[in-house]
Amino acid sequence: MKILITHNFYQQPGGEDEVFYSEESLLRSFGHEPITFKLHNDDVRGMGRTDLIQATVWNRRTHHRMRELVREHRPDVVHFHNTFPLASPGVYYAARAEGAAVVQTLHNYRLMCPGAALFRDSKPCEECIGKTVPWNGIVHKCYRHSTIASAVVAATLTVHRFVGTWQDAVDVYITPSEFTRQKYIQAGFPQHRLVVKANFVHPDPGIGPNIDGGTYAAFVGRLSPEKGLDTLLAAWNRPDMNIPLRIVGDGPLAEDVRRAVAINSNIQWLGRMPSKDVYEFIGGARLLVVPSNCYETFGRVAIEAFAKGVPVVGADHGAVSGIVDPGRTGELFTGGDPVDLARKVQRLFNRNDLPMMRQRCRQEFTDKYTGEQNHEELMEIYQRAIADARHRQFNSAGENETTGFAYN
Repeated sequence: MKILITHNFYQQPGGEDEVFYSEESLLRSFGHEPITFKLHNDDVRGMGRTDLIQATVWNRRTHHRMRELVREHRPDVVHFHNTFPLASPGVYYAARAEGAAVVQTLHNYRLMCPGAALFRDSKPCEECIGKTVPWNGIVHKCYRHSTIASAVVAATLTVHRFVGTWQDAVDVYITPSEFTRQKYIQAGFPQHRLVVKANFVHPDPGIGPNIDGGTYAAFVGRLSPEKGLDTLLAAWNRPDMNIPLRIVGDGPLAEDVRRAVAINSNIQWLGRMPSKDVYEFIGGARLLVVPSNCYETFGRVAIEAFAKGVPVVGADHGAVSGIVDPGRTGELFTGGDPVDLARKVQRLFNRNDLPMMRQRCRQEFTDKYTGEQNHEELMEIYQRAIADARHRQFNSAGENETTGFAYN
């Protein structure tokens, strides 16, 4: 099977980039030789406003480049990760025009929410789900705190909803969780084209060394409002919370963490850490806290903890709530509630059967989140997309697809 994988990198590295690289590495480790097409948002700096607006809605240059790549390499499937803003949804049509199947991984909520996170004013927001025109995303400046920038994203979503891109141009959408899948169904995306394939950890980092459990609670992630830093720090600010907390990460709320460290001897901030060291850090913890205020589409750090045999305390909304089995592989707390977070952390930290729970976490990882299992699922998805594309091509034989846009 010939595979072309495509990703538009953001200026700030994030989880989508990690998944892209992980899947590319996974494919190569199983003997595939994927062709890659990469764009980077640093290229935005050299573009004028009008050119950037046009490129976001329909980028003729990347459309032509995609057609050339597919024509040259003849992949069976083109797998898109992020197309925003430089690839644009026009690349779907380019791949289809050359006979390739189209797969899109939905790493976030961008195709229904201008801000991409279903998050506003420090809490989940669903005002734009299912709306033909996401006006509230413009009114509230949900993309980059800018009315104009938000309007451009909203226009892109609206145009492609009207011309049928979301309904017809993608053969299979991959969602990382059932929670995310349900949100896209709620937004009007074709249910039969939405499949769930969880993220994974590959290669396997192996279980942590502390069979009886570590000595601290761990947080790993971006120090930002959507990740629940306010809830985390408020929980540790309670007088009855004396459990050591070690924080790894950086971000816009770094100063808040620095102040918390200055007044609370139980909190330690370790800053950024290389990936290989992060696994050892997680493996040495007694538990991992995932306090996200937003709806996580997956929560990869939770399965990284499971890989190391570490239980997780997570918020009871978003995809993390479907990863953690309360009482078995961790605990769930009421999202945004520091009192409940403190209670659940203390309960889990002080459990006598933690060695048994660590084994269950490790088993959960080996059952669901290994590279081997993920590769098998990915191949099944590709085969399904190829079959659907062939069926589509057969039905439209002799006819030109009409999209509302010209190919050339």
